[in-house]
Amino acid sequence: MAKKKIDTVCGFSCSDCDHYKKECPGCEPTKGKPFWTEYVGIDQCPIYECCTTIKNLPHCGKCPELVCERFTRFKNPEMTDEQAAMALAAAEKELRSRK
Repeated sequence: MAKKKIDTVCGFSCSDCDHYKKECPGCEPTKGKPFWTEYVGIDQCPIYECCTTIKNLPHCGKCPELVCERFTRFKNPEMTDEQAAMALAAAEKELRSRK
């Protein structure tokens, strides 16, 4: 059975994350403070903060600046550059398809 895709403001799905439900309930329940923020020394995900707090948008697909530098500021250390580029392209496609 396929995992239910969890929509996030950034287009990446929490359901695809190995940390989801283990040490992190996801971006929405944490208000943009997923598990990884403590490891990079920030209080809130910069994508979440920009989208929800600064621009008051439901998701980045509504932003004319998609894809901005916030998407490339942090890279999952478990991904190769090629995997990261593919994940970003998939997130962008997902966001642009949303209403």
